[in-house]
Amino acid sequence: MQVRPGCSLDTFNTLRLPARAEWLAEPASDAALVALLCDTRWAGLPRTVIGGGSNLVLRGDIDGLVIRPCLRGLATLSDDGLVEVGAGEEWDSVVARTLAAGWQGLENLSLIPGSCGAAPVQNIGAYGVELGDVLVSLDAVSLRDGEARRFTAAECGFAYRDSRFKSAEAGQWLITRLRLQLRREPELTLGYADLAERFAALPEAARNAQGLREIVCALRRSKLPDPAELPNAGSFFKNPVVDAATLARLRSTWPDIVAYPQPDGRAKLAAGWLIERAGWKGRREGALGMHAQQALVLVNYGGATGADVLAFAQAVRDSVQALFGVTLEQEPVILGRATATA
Repeated sequence: MQVRPGCSLDTFNTLRLPARAEWLAEPASDAALVALLCDTRWAGLPRTVIGGGSNLVLRGDIDGLVIRPCLRGLATLSDDGLVEVGAGEEWDSVVARTLAAGWQGLENLSLIPGSCGAAPVQNIGAYGVELGDVLVSLDAVSLRDGEARRFTAAECGFAYRDSRFKSAEAGQWLITRLRLQLRREPELTLGYADLAERFAALPEAARNAQGLREIVCALRRSKLPDPAELPNAGSFFKNPVVDAATLARLRSTWPDIVAYPQPDGRAKLAAGWLIERAGWKGRREGALGMHAQQALVLVNYGGATGADVLAFAQAVRDSVQALFGVTLEQEPVILGRATATA
């Protein structure tokens, strides 16, 4: 396997931010990955894993060894729908292929960009379903010594847009494959009003998991710009979760605030609604802006750096904090030196 020096990462992040990897490796097999991690030439160097780059802000060059796993494979392990998938597979391709094979459960997660190996890190979610709802276990190797380990779903520490691989043990593991529990019989999740309304309007023969996937894809395309056409990292901020007292305070001033009740009595606020009311929807400053169709999406019109993105995001965060007293948390992971080199 070739390890390349000084590689551009511009096309490996969907915000198209300029950065370089000191060394870049793209292992396509378990053996190549183990050999890479055990190779004494790279001993002592920092090790960083990237996937599809759809949830990433590169603020500058990345020192050491950057690993971009290209482990492929999709297989059904049991008659009841236990599916194993390689970390290098494209997530939406796996959703489409499992549905085509008659396995359901991923339809709400359609059209989410990125690789399968990155999906557990972020605990990707959409329209009432999260990866943690279907993941049984995953395999990973330690970036420190190459030790292989299997994590059950319970051991992954899944939370809203979070996991042990993003928080408690960030940068310590490289995920190699996932095992997902899917099913033949439909148990469709239709908790979002726009989803339910569109699904109910389908012809009876189309009211199935494939029909739901097509609706989810249409909704996402109508709200979210294609990163290939307008660079972005999807939803840039998490929906903040607040207690009942905070929600009551906000509703006294903003009776139309969008909030979703949570099982623990708290409420999840729609970050896009907060950003729009703060005046950022469709607003552009230089190379950056918040998208006109979805205020939650930060877009790069061309020429922005990672430092530019972080400064712009902080301005949005400050506005929301000043207006609502609510703190927005960034979704994308920040990698790279604070100052990029030429």
